[in-house]
Amino acid sequence: MSGVLHKLGEEYGARLRLIFHHFPLAVHAHAREAAIAAEAAHEQGKFWEMHDVLYKEQALWSKAPDVPALFTGYASSIGLDVERFKKDLLNPGIAARVDADQKLGASRGVTSTPTLFVNNTNLPAAEINPTGVHKAVEAALHPEAKK
Repeated sequence: MSGVLHKLGEEYGARLRLIFHHFPLAVHAHAREAAIAAEAAHEQGKFWEMHDVLYKEQALWSKAPDVPALFTGYASSIGLDVERFKKDLLNPGIAARVDADQKLGASRGVTSTPTLFVNNTNLPAAEINPTGVHKAVEAALHPEAKK
């Protein structure tokens, strides 16, 4: 899904604002730790790079007994200052951001991932595909076209 969102960002530029919120599901082992790792990477300006690696490697880290070591390896592979990343993994402020995102999602009725909102409207799961997301963004940018 991040590829679709990146393409939308390129297409719409400043007319599109993408806000990412974490919603680590309890059924996914290490999901909260992965969200914290993404936020730790964000501290160094590499959120999407870490997001993409975590998504690509999910089958590995979701079953691993030592995820901090894996996440540190990912941090190195995307060019982060690894020592700073390790400290940020333990930063309670970063964990609090992830927890706040999860609470916000729950308050808005989020129960699964990915969940997308366009102008505060939850996009139905069946429309979370390149065509559906593009259509929703177009409708939000050009509401007069609906009439």
